[in-house]
Amino acid sequence: MVSLFVVLLVSFLLGSIPSSLWVGQIFHKTDIRTQGSGNLGTTNAFRILGWKSGVSVLVLDFMKGFVASFWVSLYAFEIGNGPIAPPGWEADAFLKITCGLMAVIGHMFPIFANFKGGKGAATACGMLFGIEPISISISSVVFIAITFSTRYVSLASITASFIYPISLVIMRYGFGYYVDGSIIIFATFIAAGIIYKHKSNIRRLLDGNENRVNLYGKKNKEEDEQAAEKLAEAEA
Repeated sequence: MVSLFVVLLVSFLLGSIPSSLWVGQIFHKTDIRTQGSGNLGTTNAFRILGWKSGVSVLVLDFMKGFVASFWVSLYAFEIGNGPIAPPGWEADAFLKITCGLMAVIGHMFPIFANFKGGKGAATACGMLFGIEPISISISSVVFIAITFSTRYVSLASITASFIYPISLVIMRYGFGYYVDGSIIIFATFIAAGIIYKHKSNIRRLLDGNENRVNLYGKKNKEEDEQAAEKLAEAEA
């Protein structure tokens, strides 16, 4: 029991590291909570800090989830009498899921940033990669393709999250890969939670006023300014 508590606490503290906030403060002398959507997530980091810092934040947030599920979970077997798991659960799968989940919760409600964090998509992606890498790699490819083709990081996150549990089901029942049923159920809840956290983005996407990230420099900024002017004229 002690070993489980320790690894869960470490995972939560790891997830609580506010990557976008610290990258913004250290390298750009800015607090992204006061700009853009005010969210401490990857989307707002790309939008406010630029693509280089945005990629850095994406990698850091991804690694928080991956390290928690893939590495921190293993230390439970080295502490005290080892971990305990609910009846019917494999201890390894249970630890990976719970440690990863605590990292995602820490990202959403970071103790180092007044419990106001991001939406958890990148950290959840890292967590799920530590649990089952093939299906999350598919979602990652979808995320990258949509981000670069539309410049909507929110749309990419929503679509990739939606596809993830579906790919797990196809892997298990279509291709015969062994995927624990608890992982499919858990992945479904995680995907639903991420999509729900993007409800404001979904509303803006439907209204046609969701902000795009600046991936290609000045040209993107000019296009976004023109689009904003056209939207303002249409509303007038």
